[in-house]
Amino acid sequence: MPPTVPTFAGLPNDDANNVAEPQQPGREPVSATELAQQVAALLSRHVTDVVLCPGSRNAPLALALLARRDIRVHTRLDERSAAFLALGMARVKRRHVAVVMTSGSAVANTLPAVVEAHHAHVPLVVLSADRPERLVGTGAPQTIQQQGIFGDFAQTTQIATAEDVMYVSQRLTQDTVVHLNIALDVPLVGDEPPVEPTDFTQRLAPAPRPVNHGEVEVDLSRNTLVIAGDEAWEVEGLQDVPTIAEPSAPAPYHPVHPLAAGVFRRDHVSANDYVVNTKVEQVVVVGHPTLHRGVLALLSDPDVELVCLSRTADFTNPRGDKARLGTTVKVTGEPSRDWLKICDGASRIGADAVRENLAKEDFGFTGLHVAAAVADTLAVEDSFFVGSSNPVRDASLVGLPFDGVETHSPRGAAGIDGNVSQAIGVALAVQSRDADLPRAPRTVALVGDVTFLHDIGGLLIGLDEVRPENLTIVVANDDGGGIFETLEQGGEAFRGQFEKAFGTPHGAQLAELCAGYGVDHVAVTTPQELLDTLADLKERSTGITVVEAKTTRATRRALNEALHAQAGF
Repeated sequence: MPPTVPTFAGLPNDDANNVAEPQQPGREPVSATELAQQVAALLSRHVTDVVLCPGSRNAPLALALLARRDIRVHTRLDERSAAFLALGMARVKRRHVAVVMTSGSAVANTLPAVVEAHHAHVPLVVLSADRPERLVGTGAPQTIQQQGIFGDFAQTTQIATAEDVMYVSQRLTQDTVVHLNIALDVPLVGDEPPVEPTDFTQRLAPAPRPVNHGEVEVDLSRNTLVIAGDEAWEVEGLQDVPTIAEPSAPAPYHPVHPLAAGVFRRDHVSANDYVVNTKVEQVVVVGHPTLHRGVLALLSDPDVELVCLSRTADFTNPRGDKARLGTTVKVTGEPSRDWLKICDGASRIGADAVRENLAKEDFGFTGLHVAAAVADTLAVEDSFFVGSSNPVRDASLVGLPFDGVETHSPRGAAGIDGNVSQAIGVALAVQSRDADLPRAPRTVALVGDVTFLHDIGGLLIGLDEVRPENLTIVVANDDGGGIFETLEQGGEAFRGQFEKAFGTPHGAQLAELCAGYGVDHVAVTTPQELLDTLADLKERSTGITVVEAKTTRATRRALNEALHAQAGF
């Protein structure tokens, strides 16, 4: 049975087949033009930006949105990239950005972005045009069942009359991911385009508020470690606790390197003829950590007390009812000097392992070297988008997060899809936020080659569209799936099948591809070349520049093993 559509007072719904009932008295239909204008007017009270995809059925919406001077409209040809572009902008704006498309499979193309938005709790509106109910299921062209199309990821609000429009504000102030499905009947356009409305939104309505799950008591005199992931925030009372923070979390005051995670599961370690008690007694999870196996093992350790904090309806909690849940903490005690020294020492060992192995010529030029060069050239007030797979893990290993660098990463569903479009969305949102500056603030993105190719269509930006003014996209190109080199399937026993199933070399010529999209391209083959290129672009970059770092994955497994061996954990 298809997912049901939420029923609001006065909004008909049929739970059996997800198709609205016939119009009731008092719910007279209006023209497509009028309905679209009403939706656009209401939407303007909640959003500043809309990404529009061309189409016929959504023509009334397109014209209504373009007539308004209080909404910025960006146009993209591909609905999948458009939705991820909206998602990237929403990450910076922290309020809804809408993507608008025609009916049929166009709506289905936005599902990947909806999934990421749902799991990352990033505000997003899918505004889909639809045919009238009488045509659904009749074989009409470009007509599918759009109500409930996103299942649990986003409920559908069906809009067919002026009365239905009033429920849009309710959705946009309460729900993070919203699907507005607007049934538009012919004629779709009038004889003239709509005139500019006289109303103008100057103060936006509030966005959905964080969830408060209450207070949890935490005794900091016990050996305590904070694990901060995506969606983390600075929790009052925990600022002095040693913290393993992922790149998109706030920079901690007492950072702990992720390679040190293993030591905290051991009762003790020996160092310089001393036996040191290194066992962590309690872990406080803030947000949504996902990156490192050693770190995540701490969350599942039955000998470690677990406290999980969240400001959304969801918790990262592998222990079920054995964990204590909340949003704020009431702390007693404070970390002991010995515990702070143990955490600092373990962290330095992990950081030294990375730095020393990067200096060895045996490993060549790897993705980890690329992340280190990018990290070395980031500056305060930069924005940084780091893609899924190896890049975000590498960024963590080389020391991110950095204080003063606004970092975004798609850690909701942790997919590689739409990363280029999201990076562009971040850059556009940052430059519109700081539009008064003489030069657009710098946005740097770090992605892998497979991730880049997966969404290279995101580079397609129309000639009359607003473009990023200062975006550098660094592509660590090891010609395939480098992350699999470090996993179980990268072992010697699977080498016969590895390249076909996991390595997947592609041989793509990134320079030619970038030229086709009208994007500047620079290739580098050594860490120093990359450092020099990034330093140069930092001073003079305009528009979008793709920096292709031609790396190797042949040594990646050996490098990973060397890091863990030297860290000793």
